[in-house]
Amino acid sequence: MKKYTVSPSPHLRSGASTTLIMFHVIIATVPAMIAAGVFFGWRALLLIGFCAITSMIWERLCCFLMKRPDSTEDLSALVTGILLAFNLPVTLPLWIAAIGTFVAIVITKQLFGGIGQNFANPAIVGRIVLMLSFTGRMTSWAVPNGLDAVSSATPLVTGTAGYFDLFIGRCGGCLGETSALALLIGGIYLVVMKVITPHAPLAFIGTVYAFSAITGRDPIYQILSGGLMLGAIFMATDYVTTPVTKKGRVIFGIGCGLITCVIRFWCSAPEGVSYSILLMNIVTPYIDMFTRKKPFGAKPPEKKEAPQ
Repeated sequence: MKKYTVSPSPHLRSGASTTLIMFHVIIATVPAMIAAGVFFGWRALLLIGFCAITSMIWERLCCFLMKRPDSTEDLSALVTGILLAFNLPVTLPLWIAAIGTFVAIVITKQLFGGIGQNFANPAIVGRIVLMLSFTGRMTSWAVPNGLDAVSSATPLVTGTAGYFDLFIGRCGGCLGETSALALLIGGIYLVVMKVITPHAPLAFIGTVYAFSAITGRDPIYQILSGGLMLGAIFMATDYVTTPVTKKGRVIFGIGCGLITCVIRFWCSAPEGVSYSILLMNIVTPYIDMFTRKKPFGAKPPEKKEAPQ
């Protein structure tokens, strides 16, 4: 009679590593990088490179001071730097960007224990801190105008750009959020390579579309403008700070969409994507608790009677 060893899940494992996953994410950001360089010029690439390098420096320095193994090789800090740069205007001074990478890597990530321990997306927190601390600098966007750029509000505020300009990225905004086409290419790549699933992005975008239509706004304009596509594809799919189950990701995406619309339509903030993702990051453990499947054959823990 054969005996079988029973062990807890997971039983199926893939060969994916953190480094490989982050490498795929970096590849997925390349179209948005190219779009930023085309529409905003060489300084866009300088800012992206600066954020990526300073993020790696902060990561290495923290590992050295905290006597932890060097974690720069997993490329997670590099991805954080790129995503933070995507949330910044091209006119932002480099020293302010360095503060943003410090908040993202040192405070949000390393002080909580490093990768896998942070409670919120580091790039999101870095962007919000900069927005609250340097509001004027963070809300002075550049609009492509030939080879030059002029200071202006985003299309989400002005409502002046057409669908085509919003789709290709010929409009004002942060570096990585303007070109919906470039972001879609990156998102499709991540789905094809099975780095992310489409549950959270589709739920996020679909909720914004439905809520906008119900409240009499232009749903297409709401989807293509602002940081919705960037947040839905690259930040609402973070492995650490978003739910692990498919049902949980849908709930997460719906929550992000509702909060985004409420902030956009009835609050004084110019954009609600970052705040919505941060707020949903906080409730992610509760979503996981609610949607996690019960292991087959598992018995609920027995309640111990209180001593009399």
